[in-house]
Amino acid sequence: MNHLRQPIGLIVSVALCLGAGFVGSRFNIGSVATWYPTLSKPAWTPPAWVFAPAWTALYCLMGIAAWLVWSRAGWAAARVPLILFAIQLGLNIAWSGIFFGLRMPAWAFAEIVLLWVAIAATTSKFWPVSRAAGWLMIPYVAWVTYAAALNFAIWQLNSA
Repeated sequence: MNHLRQPIGLIVSVALCLGAGFVGSRFNIGSVATWYPTLSKPAWTPPAWVFAPAWTALYCLMGIAAWLVWSRAGWAAARVPLILFAIQLGLNIAWSGIFFGLRMPAWAFAEIVLLWVAIAATTSKFWPVSRAAGWLMIPYVAWVTYAAALNFAIWQLNSA
C-alpha cells in the first residue's frame, strides 16, 4: 500500500488546487457575464477565453509543485512551505470573491498584492526543498504579476 502513497498524494494535491479554482470561479458566474463586460479595460486585456485554460494549467503546476515538496520532505519537514502554500491558495480564492463577487477592484488590488507576496514567499520556501517545485511556481508568479497590473488598471479606469 505504501507504493500508492506518492501517486495518490499527487492526485490529491492537484485536485485540491483545481478545487480551489472551482470555488473561486463560483464568484465569477454572475459578474463575468454582466458586470465585467461593462468595465473599461486596458488594451492589453487578454480575451476572455484565455483565463480558464491559463488558470487550469497554473492550478495543475501548483499542485505538482506542492506534491514535490511534500513527497521530498514530508509534512513535518515541509510544514512552513506547505502552510504558506495553503495561505496563498486561500488568498487566491478570496481575490475572486472580492473582485467578482463583491465587485470591488480597489480592495481586490490590495488583496492581490498580499496574494503575490504569499506566492513569492511560498516559491522561496519551495526552492530549497525542490528546485523543480520552485520552477513550477514561476508561471504562477508571472501570471499574478500580470493579473495585479490588470486589476490596478481596471480599478483606475473605472474609479469615479
